[in-house]
Amino acid sequence: CPVSLLAGRYIENHGVVHNMWYNTSTGQKLPYYNTQGVSQWWGKGSLPIWITAPQAEQGLRTGSLFFPGGNATYQGEQVAVLHKYNNETEWQQNIDTVMDWFLKDGLDFVTLYFGEPDSTGHKYGPESPERRAMVSQVDRTVGYLRRRIQEHGLEATLNLIITADHGMETVIKTNEIHLLKVQNFSFKDIQFELLDYGPNGLLVPKEGKLEQVYQALKNAHPKLHVYKKEEFPKRLRYANNTRLTPLMMYSDPGYVIHGRLKVQFNKGEHGFDNAMMNMKTIFRAVGPAFQKGLEVAPFESVNVYALLCHLLGITPEPHDGSLEVMQPMLAGDSQPGAGD
Repeated sequence: CPVSLLAGRYIENHGVVHNMWYNTSTGQKLPYYNTQGVSQWWGKGSLPIWITAPQAEQGLRTGSLFFPGGNATYQGEQVAVLHKYNNETEWQQNIDTVMDWFLKDGLDFVTLYFGEPDSTGHKYGPESPERRAMVSQVDRTVGYLRRRIQEHGLEATLNLIITADHGMETVIKTNEIHLLKVQNFSFKDIQFELLDYGPNGLLVPKEGKLEQVYQALKNAHPKLHVYKKEEFPKRLRYANNTRLTPLMMYSDPGYVIHGRLKVQFNKGEHGFDNAMMNMKTIFRAVGPAFQKGLEVAPFESVNVYALLCHLLGITPEPHDGSLEVMQPMLAGDSQPGAGD
């Protein structure tokens, strides 16, 4: 989750529990791009580092280029945003913009986001030739970014972190999960539903219908896992938030949840159990704060926020991560307490 990276909170703590904003009382839902501007959705649970850094004693300057949640308002504050990503040429133009932010505008911290290879992975599948070609394009773009850093003489002062918020799994098109076809289940018993969005589902049964709906769905498909909210697996750090519904479900890797009609046609999806290898992502860091040629043990993304705050020299907001987890990757002069 992007918010987990930049605020250091688990999903249930920062409250951005879905890519779509929704209201269970009115039934209203907003698609992904519209949700980006709903400040009440993004700004309720945690302050991202874009806002914490400018409010710090040093008054650091931050910017964001199309990072999810970047154009929302947090406690009355908003980060600078430019919406522009599509092809490789535009990506390079965006990198040039970021370089200007550092060199001409004096920014201290910038998040730069690319919507690939996510989009291509969804459309064609993670093992497809199209996705492999897009990974090569992303790789070339990272190369361009590093060249620009070198050409501007920033290698000795700028720390660069490259990461993502999830992996990708091939969607299985046989023996699909389709709630409309489940015996003893009826959408007439449902007040609100958020389905057809990958491997997760949220339901609000009508008054007095929760147990009936739960019993109908809990063994409906061998790849579907249905829970009452209070029984949802704690290790997933997802259910303990007022925005989550009384019934929650997720499916095994590769299986997506269809509701009334089959409207999901993606060949790749994410949002599956984060313990699965294909849901894990990369973390690469280079710059004066980091040791060279080092490979560290896997860690949770919520720890990245603590690292960023340390590198910027600011006091973090309350968070779920740990700087201690990230400490082994830091060079001597950047270790906590160095130079005190």
